[in-house]
Amino acid sequence: MLQVDVRDLHQGPRETVAQLEPGDPTFTGLDLDLDGPVQVAGRLSQTGDLEFFWQARLAARLHGSCRRCLKAIVYPLDADVEVLFSADPDAADDPSVYPLAEPVTRVDVRPAVREEVALAVSAYPLCREDCAGLCPRCGADLNVGPCDCTAPSD
Repeated sequence: MLQVDVRDLHQGPRETVAQLEPGDPTFTGLDLDLDGPVQVAGRLSQTGDLEFFWQARLAARLHGSCRRCLKAIVYPLDADVEVLFSADPDAADDPSVYPLAEPVTRVDVRPAVREEVALAVSAYPLCREDCAGLCPRCGADLNVGPCDCTAPSD
C-alpha cells in the first residue's frame, strides 16, 4: 500500500510495502526496461504538522547494455530512499521535499518511487567490474582474448 491515510499516522508509523509491475502507471514516460517488478519496502511516519518522513528500500532488475563491451545484460537496482513530504508552503521550493496540497488527507509515496527509481538507474552499467571492453581499432571483444590488431606506434 503506497497511499496512507494521514489519520492512520497519528497512531504511529505505517509500513508501505508494494510490488509495482513494469507496466504500472507510476513508471509511464520513463525509459526503463524493467526485468520484473519493483519491490518497495518502506515506512512512513509523521514528523510534524503536515510533514511526513518516508524511509524505504527499492529493488528491481533492469535490462541494459554493458558500457564497455555492449553485451546485453540484466543488472540490479538497489536504492535506499529517505524523503520528506510536506504541505508547508515554505518548503515548496526545496527540491528534496515532495509537496502536498492541502487539505492533506493521504500521503501517496508513488511520485517518490518514480523519481528515486529514475535516479537510481545506472547510466553506465557493466557486465562485470573487470570487463575489458572492445578494441578501439577493430571492435573485437577483449573479454574473449586479445585481438589481432597491432599496437599503434609512437
